[in-house]
This record gives sequence, C-alpha cells and structure tokens, in this order.
Amino acid sequence: MSENLIKASEGRPWAAWQQSAHLARASWITPDQLLPAGRRLVLLAPHPDDEILMAGGLLAGLHGREQDVLLISATDGEGSHPESATWTEHRLRRQRPLESRHALQQLDLDLNRLDWRRLHLKDGALPRDEAFLLNHLNQLLEPDDVLMTTWRGDGHCDHEALGRAAAQAALARQVQLVEVPVWAWHWAQPDDPRLPWSRAHRIALDETRVARKRLALAAYHSQLEPDQGRAPVLPAHLLDCLLQPFELVFL
Repeated sequence: MSENLIKASEGRPWAAWQQSAHLARASWITPDQLLPAGRRLVLLAPHPDDEILMAGGLLAGLHGREQDVLLISATDGEGSHPESATWTEHRLRRQRPLESRHALQQLDLDLNRLDWRRLHLKDGALPRDEAFLLNHLNQLLEPDDVLMTTWRGDGHCDHEALGRAAAQAALARQVQLVEVPVWAWHWAQPDDPRLPWSRAHRIALDETRVARKRLALAAYHSQLEPDQGRAPVLPAHLLDCLLQPFELVFL
C-alpha cells in the first residue's frame, strides 16, 4: 500500500462510515480494559500529531498515570509540506514537536512525569529504519506492556513501517499489540475488505475525553491551516471521523 491511496482519494465523510456494517459490529471496550492500572502504554507515533490522532481520547484519561506511558516520536514531522516556502523543513522540525507538547498539555498530562523520547528519524523514510526500530523496541519492551502504533496497512509509508516493526517486536517480546488506522479513514471504503475487521474494537470515549482530544488536535496549527492555496494536511472529514466517541483499534 502506498501514499497514492491517500492522494487519489477525496476522502470519506463520517456520514458514509455510519453505514458501515463492519464498523457497527466492532465490539466496545473501555479504556481500562485496554490499559488496566499498572500496565504501561508504549505509544509509537510516526509523526507529531499521530499520538493524538491515534490515542488522544485514551491519553486524556491518564492524568495521574503518566508513569504508565512511554511516548516515542519517531520523526519530527519535517516532511509534511514539501516545496512550501512557508513551512520549510527547518521550521517544521522545530514547530511540530512544540505542537505536540501543547497538545499533550491540553489532555491534562503532566509532561514532567511523562517519559517522552524523540528519535529524530527522517520523515518519509522510516521503511529504511525498520531494523533499527525493531531492535529499539526489543530492547525497551517489558512484560505486560501494551504497544500501540499505526496500522501496518494505513497507506502512509511511515505509518506502515512502524506497524510492521511493532508487530515483529510484539511477537518477539510477547506483548499486546494495538494497531490504529489513521489515514485509512480517508481512503478506505466503509466496509473495505482490506481492513482487518475481525480484529476491530472500539475504545469507548466519554464527552470529556472527546472534548480534550478536540482541544489537543487544535494545537497542530501547521497541519490544520491552508498553505499558499493548498488545502490543510489534515482534512476536516478525517478529523471528524477521528473525533467520534470511540477510537478504532485492531487487536
């Protein structure tokens, strides 16, 4: 799968996804069922903003449990605006991690207690770093960890590389793997057979968690604002799908 899927698709509005029989059949779980007290969440994000797109609602309930979270940012997101005179790679490399910091604060997380590691790998080139990522995960994963990252079929090379590395590491270290579709909401059909629906579950989010996730996503100005006539990187219909009262995961 490639970014061509993302570019070729005009996107699917939430109204279309509401007709999905597969989505309707996805079982509901609570945040505490996925991440009981005492279990550590290892959240692996390809770019700044993916941690919120994937799991902003889950993270929004972890105030006081920051010690149970290890956030790994693989890249600094410098490749989101190719050929832009406004958002140069140099500017994005500084701006996007700052946006993530502000977003995490909007979730009421104490960043002084959060273990947040940035790998500074090249945006758009994570497939070449899969061996490094696998080795890195194998060294840091502990028994009973919950390893969450983007789905290995998500349609973006970086998302898929992390998904593949995480799947191998989870198998080797015998930890729970949680894959999250992000861009699939944009390019897939509502009952698309390419999605692993048999593994689909919905993490239930209350109004407070959804509201905090919405505030957190608003911190990503670089991704939400038009640039020199170009549409925002994150289209409104994608955000709408990701701000429902659940987060879709593949277990």
